Amino acid sequence: MLFSGLSKYKNAGLLIMRTGLGLAMTLHGYPKIMGGQHKWALVGAATATIGIHFLPVVFGFLAAVSEFIGGILIILGLAFREACIFIGIVMLVAVIGEVKAGGSFNDYSHALELLIVFGSLFIIGPGRYSVDKK
Repeated sequence: MLFSGLSKYKNAGLLIMRTGLGLAMTLHGYPKIMGGQHKWALVGAATATIGIHFLPVVFGFLAAVSEFIGGILIILGLAFREACIFIGIVMLVAVIGEVKAGGSFNDYSHALELLIVFGSLFIIGPGRYSVDKK
């Protein structure tokens, strides 16, 4: 009963969530984009864990863009579901890579949590306070 009235603020809650997660993804993606081809190759090498052994620089760049630009799009609520898909794919590759490398749950739990969150946000949508709703 104490918190029952909070449901009328769900769009504000989505805005807060979008802003926080989008900022975090943007901050994760920025150094990857600025790292250039060497960094992109390192990031893109993770695709080998899912059987993709070609163009690591391209896939690393796409992962960096997905995080950086995707984070900005999440904040704005613009092309929101598309951004959730791209970020979700990056997180899925990260989870699979850690699992295949024999990592513990602690090694891949953050990427798994983000995969679940962005999958859920894909279903929920950006909420009323978004560019997509304007």
